[in-house]
Amino acid sequence: MPSFRFLHAADLHLDTPFAGLGRVAPHVGRALQDASLQAWDGLVQLALDEDVAFVVLAGDLYDGAERGLRAQLRVRDGLRRLSEAGIETFVVHGNHDPLEEGWQAIAADGWPDGVTVCPAGDVTTREVVRDGARVATLHGVSYARAATTANLARRFPAASGGGFHVGVLHATVGTQPDHSPYAPCTLDDLRAPGYGYWALGHVHGFQVLATDPHVVYSGSLQGRSPKPAERGAKGAVVVGVVDDQVHEVRHVPLDAFRFEEVDIDVSRVPDVASVVDALRRAGDDAAAGNGDLGLVLRATLTGTPGAGHDLRRDGAVDELLAALRDADETARPLRWWDRVADRTVARIDRDALAGQESFVGALVRHVDDLAGAPPAPGLPTGWLQALDDDLAGRIRGRGTAYEPDVAVELRDAEALALSLLTAEEASS
Repeated sequence: MPSFRFLHAADLHLDTPFAGLGRVAPHVGRALQDASLQAWDGLVQLALDEDVAFVVLAGDLYDGAERGLRAQLRVRDGLRRLSEAGIETFVVHGNHDPLEEGWQAIAADGWPDGVTVCPAGDVTTREVVRDGARVATLHGVSYARAATTANLARRFPAASGGGFHVGVLHATVGTQPDHSPYAPCTLDDLRAPGYGYWALGHVHGFQVLATDPHVVYSGSLQGRSPKPAERGAKGAVVVGVVDDQVHEVRHVPLDAFRFEEVDIDVSRVPDVASVVDALRRAGDDAAAGNGDLGLVLRATLTGTPGAGHDLRRDGAVDELLAALRDADETARPLRWWDRVADRTVARIDRDALAGQESFVGALVRHVDDLAGAPPAPGLPTGWLQALDDDLAGRIRGRGTAYEPDVAVELRDAEALALSLLTAEEASS
């Protein structure tokens, strides 16, 4: 029984723009656009360096129906490098790159030798043979259409003929609140065929759901937005197999950019210039923790500002953001400040205000009531149900920009209202 390694990756979303960001400088936009392709090149090199027996790609190589030519050619060129090195690749398509929707630049017979692209429908099974010995048997199935809600895991055949079996599937296992429930299944569904490893796609964070057998989400190759699920190291998984048993599951970061949040308490910072300096130091600390990767930074100002801050002045926070961008324009690795959120609070005794029989007191009490049971975002009733399921999931915050935090927005609104109202009372 040979020992070997293989590489598991998913959710590449190649050559697509980052989501949820404000307007970026042209050179930043180009770098972000190229980040996923750099990560792909890194994946190919990792497979070569690790001398893996095969690579499995568990769906969402591309991001949508357009499937740009540049992305498809980059994939083909990378797979050709693997093929020339004797490394096979086994590919399934997911909800973002379903086979029957969208444009394909490469014909089914146009892929390099050793590349298997699984069709939709029945599960495809392929044996991987090295030096005359079978090292593994792979099983996989692609999505025909984006909105695939059938339990595809139940189509997989039982392991037969001995050896190490790998299932490759783009699916929702159990409850995954940040992702639309495509091809939903359970761990019991995945245990039933008797495979040694399930290479999953769809969830963008690296997760080991079980170890008997191993059920693993590799996570995405490159984070694509400031959402919490898109932060942190992104990459692929190297799996080591000895005597038909998994003995190593190693997540290897391959991303070119990361998203970081920095918080600064301004209570003891004397003025706005010092706030800029403090934020830049926080940016330096974030950069030191991320090696040579580019950074997209968001900052939050908290605490009670002193008289020299004047952060509530119209345009003050925008000017602060512009100063940060100017200061870091030539930073290498590239560093981009996407947003500064002012969540500072004026020196207000909120508890005392809540006890007043006044408009301000009523406002504070009303906010407390709302905070106990935050309202849903103020959008037309039933509007999500009228949309395609994938689009609805993405608007909920499962892929792109619409992800309101009602509690945070509520407190921000209250802080602004109280600062304005108490300032008005003080001046009258």
